[in-house]
Amino acid sequence: MKKFDFSINLKNSKELLSLFINTGYFDSLLPFFSASSSQLFLRKHYTQLHIPDAEQKSYENCYPFIYYLEHAKTYYEQASIAPLSIQPTLTFYGFVQLLKACLLTVDPNYPESTSLLAHGVTTRKRKKQQYEFLKDEVKVQKNGLITCLAEKIFNIKQLEGEKFTMETLLKEIPEMQINSPVHSSKQFETLTLTHQGFLLPSSILDHYQMTSSRFVEFLSSKIKLTLSLEENKKDLIITPKDALYYNGSSPIRYDTYSNNFMLSLNKQSPCYVLPELILHYLVLYNLSMIARYETEWWSELFKTMPNDDYPTIIRFLKITPSKTTFLVSKWLNEFNKKDQLLS
Repeated sequence: MKKFDFSINLKNSKELLSLFINTGYFDSLLPFFSASSSQLFLRKHYTQLHIPDAEQKSYENCYPFIYYLEHAKTYYEQASIAPLSIQPTLTFYGFVQLLKACLLTVDPNYPESTSLLAHGVTTRKRKKQQYEFLKDEVKVQKNGLITCLAEKIFNIKQLEGEKFTMETLLKEIPEMQINSPVHSSKQFETLTLTHQGFLLPSSILDHYQMTSSRFVEFLSSKIKLTLSLEENKKDLIITPKDALYYNGSSPIRYDTYSNNFMLSLNKQSPCYVLPELILHYLVLYNLSMIARYETEWWSELFKTMPNDDYPTIIRFLKITPSKTTFLVSKWLNEFNKKDQLLS
């Protein structure tokens, strides 16, 4: 994947965002922009999930499914050319459309109630003085899109009431670690793919404070895949029984800049195994609320650039359109290919 210069200034931010939105990830969703193909796709999975009237439901939902994808693309395209001040709002609503398309593949009746139309997140009241975005936090509510996504897509039942700071969320997005104030220390270790398997440096055992056998047992339990391990003086060679997931509740995440799977080093973080789609949702929600309702702080941020908030937010806004589209595309296509839910 093409790499970009990450030096930040207001003048080039729009152009960089435009480049990211045109990297072609929506091309992988093009097969779904067909009523007949989408209907067959939905019918297959409704049948697999033993949903009554799968045939009828698939016909009813094929156009809403396409419209969700179409609207997401429109929002993202508009975000790429919009003033920076409203990009978070447009990007967030585009992402919401992508997530609704995912939910419709597993729940033909979505949304079953108006409570599921809520975003499902609250933000704390902001202080006018000394406010820092990275220390801000969000709290997950009982009902809404986020809990529906967590339960139906990722089989996460206990997200209600959880609080997350922006810093802990952003540290779990691998593309954010390049020259980023959020990643002042190393947050990920690269899983280098070889003909033998995935290589990790043996020093990872010191970081995790585990023996090799305990480490592979621990990692297998977190990614829900059986792993085998060989060890030499410098490296650990890890071989999964099945392909690694691009999505799921796992500390292994995919870096679209380096095209490598990465292992999070933040074992104690509350976001350690949180699916990356949820990470992006929570950060984008907060940014969209700030852009809409904290006009004074939002405007001052661009004028004064007082701390690390500005470069961090700009970097995230560059990453998230292409990364979320990539992850949703992988989820839909893997779901289609493997005939199973990712979890």
